Amino acid sequence: MVTPPRQSETTPAAHDRLYRALRQQILHGELLPGQALTLRGLGKAYGVSMTPAREALRRLVAEGALTLSSSGRVATPELSNERIEELAALRALIEPELASRALPRAHMALIERLQAINSANAEAVVKQDAVSYIRTNLEFHRTLYLRAQAPAMLAICETVWLQLGPTMRALYTRLRRSEPPQYHRMIIAALKAGDEPALRLAVRTDVTQGLRHLAS
Repeated sequence: MVTPPRQSETTPAAHDRLYRALRQQILHGELLPGQALTLRGLGKAYGVSMTPAREALRRLVAEGALTLSSSGRVATPELSNERIEELAALRALIEPELASRALPRAHMALIERLQAINSANAEAVVKQDAVSYIRTNLEFHRTLYLRAQAPAMLAICETVWLQLGPTMRALYTRLRRSEPPQYHRMIIAALKAGDEPALRLAVRTDVTQGLRHLAS
C-alpha cells in the first residue's frame, strides 16, 4: 500500500509519490472506467497542494492513463470497442516478441518464479479479488518480459497495460473467473520445452482472448 504524502506537501517528491500511487491504482484496476479525479479530492486524500496534484494528473493524461475532456474533467478512460481492439492488437504484436526474446534466458529459477506468481493468481481468483488478480496477472507477464532485455519494448507494453487497467477491471467483473487463465500454464510448459512457436501462440492468445469479450 502506497503511503500518502504528508499533509500539504508541495515538493517534487510529493508530486512523484502521488503520480506513482495513482499510476499503480490505474494499472491494477483499482479505479473503474470513467471514474473522475479532481484536484480537490486528491489534495484531501493525499495531503498535497494543488501543484503536485495537477502535475501528477498531467503526467498520467500524457501517458493515456487518464483522459482530459474539453470541459477540464479528468477521468479514467472509457474505451470504445475500436480502442480495445487496437490495444489488444498492440499486445498481440509486442508481447509474443518479448516472450520470444526472453526464451533463451528462461532458466529454471524464472520458471519457478512464474509458477509461484501463477499460484498467487489462482488464489486471487478463488477469493474473487479483482485487483489482486490483475496485479498478479501483470506481474506474471512482466517477470517473463524482463528477461527479454528489451527495455524500450517493455516500456511501450507497460503503457498499453496502463491504458487498459480500468477496462481490465470491467472485464473481470463481467467474466467472474472461476479458475486462473489456462494460457499461463501453456506459457510455462512452452518455456520448459524451449518451444518458441508454442510460446508465441500461448502469449498471443492469453493477452487477447479476454479483451474480445469486451469488444463483442
